[in-house]
Amino acid sequence: MPAALELKAVHKSFGKTAIINGVDLAIEKGERHAVIGPNGAGKSTLFNLISGRFAVTSGSILLNGEPITGLQPQQINHRGLARSFQITNIFPKLSVFENLRCAVLWSLGYKYSFWQRVGGLKDVRERADELVGMIGLQKRRDTVAGVLSYAEQRALEIGITIGGGADVILLDEPTAGMSNTETADAVALIRNVTVGKTLVMVEHDMSVVFGLADRISVLVYGQVIATGTPQEIRGNKAVQEAYLGAEVE
Repeated sequence: MPAALELKAVHKSFGKTAIINGVDLAIEKGERHAVIGPNGAGKSTLFNLISGRFAVTSGSILLNGEPITGLQPQQINHRGLARSFQITNIFPKLSVFENLRCAVLWSLGYKYSFWQRVGGLKDVRERADELVGMIGLQKRRDTVAGVLSYAEQRALEIGITIGGGADVILLDEPTAGMSNTETADAVALIRNVTVGKTLVMVEHDMSVVFGLADRISVLVYGQVIATGTPQEIRGNKAVQEAYLGAEVE
């Protein structure tokens, strides 16, 4: 069975500046995988390469065994990969329900149509309401997204990300800027909504990483210096020296 996501000798340079230096990585179906590393290591660039926002300089990326190198973001999305961003990306003037309704249209087979009223699509309405419940925003269903709290907006964005039905989900720092309580709620949400899916996340909060990930890859200066279970990464001396600085408590 092919890996859900596989990178083979991936390089990315901007001019003469190399950012990603030969990354090889295979993430299995159903795995929760965290990518960690110091600021400037190339984590966001790596996500941009996987999701098609940046073109690779060399190397290849495969999704469920099929090459996606060179495809546009929307083409990659239609093949089953979705991502969130560090900066919350929602429709602030639409309600929670309307945001999620937009997210599910394509996955349910609805293309662009000027003569079909979206409010009359029962399956879309039911799926959007299911997502409202999954992300815990039932009481905020009809609230305009722009007035939600930061944590609620992040939950909504996760709902939008999974709403398209993708099997591979990329989350870029999903708990950044949250309190301890909000972080715990976000971790529980991520664990719940990614059941049966493949999750790849960039995250700086080590409690989130070690509590959620099945495996962890450490990216330093554009290279993966270690990949392993949380226990293996926790005790890896090279990782401690290059990134963690000392043994993680």
